[in-house]
Amino acid sequence: MSLPPTDKGKAKEATPPTTPATPATAPSADAKATGIIVIGMAGSGKTTLLQRLNTYLHSTSRPPYLINLDPAVSHLPFSANIDIRDTVDYQKVMQQYNLGPNGGILTALNLFTTKFDQVLELVDKRKSSVEYVPSPIFFFLSGRERSSDLVPHLVCSYVLLDTPGQIEIFTWSASGAIITDALASSLPTCVAYIIDTPRTTNPATFMSNMLYACSILYKTRLPFILVFNKTDVEPHHFALEWMRDFEAFQEALLARRSSPNGGEGSSAAESGGYMDSLMNSMSLVLDEFYKHLRAVGVSAMTGEGVPEFFDAVQRARQEYIEEYLPELNKTLREREVVSEKEKKSSLQRLMGDLKLGAQGPEGAEGLGRELEEEEEEEEEEESESDDDGEIIDRSARTGYYELPEPERKGRRGNAFGGGGGVGGDDGTVWPRP
Repeated sequence: MSLPPTDKGKAKEATPPTTPATPATAPSADAKATGIIVIGMAGSGKTTLLQRLNTYLHSTSRPPYLINLDPAVSHLPFSANIDIRDTVDYQKVMQQYNLGPNGGILTALNLFTTKFDQVLELVDKRKSSVEYVPSPIFFFLSGRERSSDLVPHLVCSYVLLDTPGQIEIFTWSASGAIITDALASSLPTCVAYIIDTPRTTNPATFMSNMLYACSILYKTRLPFILVFNKTDVEPHHFALEWMRDFEAFQEALLARRSSPNGGEGSSAAESGGYMDSLMNSMSLVLDEFYKHLRAVGVSAMTGEGVPEFFDAVQRARQEYIEEYLPELNKTLREREVVSEKEKKSSLQRLMGDLKLGAQGPEGAEGLGRELEEEEEEEEEEESESDDDGEIIDRSARTGYYELPEPERKGRRGNAFGGGGGVGGDDGTVWPRP
């Protein structure tokens, strides 16, 4: 790159910009990546949609940080930064604990959750990574880079989580709740609930999806986005109309009842008056729920609707900052107060048991210091014991070689690196200490 000609008509080469000691615009306190937890019924297209989101973000020079939490997937259409399959072999878990497929997936996720603090450490390094780039306005006007006009730019703007195919394994398990709460306490997070639009043309299936979405929303308390996938097969406008106008939904129920077959994919029980009455009642109950719900239509195959999806994500991020984060901070402060009260109560009981009241305040302070020292020693021992495993961030390794899928499938659970690893009976392999 060269500078425009000077007054003497000579061009002068531009020197590389140096990082300023004090940039013109410092990164704000909330300059963190946005976490998106992708949840949906089996076959709704979660992994395919995640691949489309990954492609779109790379095309806009905003590569995301991808985490795969499905230990049973045989092939991923994208390269995950952290993959549960590299740590836990769910097939060996099934053999070790005599479990079925779903039990093996759930146990593998539980084992992975025990090391999720290491995942958060890796995400922590990326969520606030900022690089300084030239200001677009100044560069456009002058064609020059000037160090004083560098502006902050997030290296990683999004952290995407692909959850297991069986939705209940993540949404109704302790490990799923731990992962969700841990991520939400670390960075702005929202939930993207994926819906199979062609299957939702049946009013009964639509209502089932809405009830499940409502339960997940109130369980996580996180900003929520309804994503109607596969709009290239079936447009999602009918679903938006049913959400905005319950009378339109009731008309669809009436039309289904009057059709010869009771509607496509409907059973005899669903066509009866009881189910129609129940769905009519639920549509009225959920009317207020629909008004505060973001809904977008996306095609994972064509990419249609992806920009609108990220617009909804930005609104969800703002909701997190304005509503969820203050409640989270309030809850943490309340827990600290309760913990302090319990600590003082335990100290008083211990003083009474040891009859140290006669020693005065100095004895109590000394005892308090001893208890604090013991707690610190216990925390150090716990932190040392937690260092026996390591979650691998592929993007942080130099010279990493991606194995072909058949060979990689045969090495599930093997630790990376030339040092080998220590194998457990449950199918896990951790780096050798």
